[in-house]
Amino acid sequence: MKNRKRQIPILFWVSEEEKEQIEQKMAQLGTGNMSAYLRKIAIDGYVVNLDLPELRELTALLRRSSNNLNQLTKRVHETARIYDADMESLRTEYDKLLEAADAIISKLAVIR
Repeated sequence: MKNRKRQIPILFWVSEEEKEQIEQKMAQLGTGNMSAYLRKIAIDGYVVNLDLPELRELTALLRRSSNNLNQLTKRVHETARIYDADMESLRTEYDKLLEAADAIISKLAVIR
């Protein structure tokens, strides 16, 4: 061990399926050295955490907007009229949707 450049072993267990997946990825890169591959992935790889509260907000906004649009459509079919207040409400909701979508896109754009 004195002559080794790396002196600390790290051991972990995988299933047969996980081992096959690792070997497939190694083959895609053209490497046969599992230690070098795993070391490179552990040091230079990254984990993407996509827990975005903005995504939950966007989903809620989409549901509300869809519900409001359906109610408005039903009223227009019943009365043959559309009111300025209804149109303004829809515009406001869609502006919020666009802002939420832009916030999500901005956060995703910085992931590399």
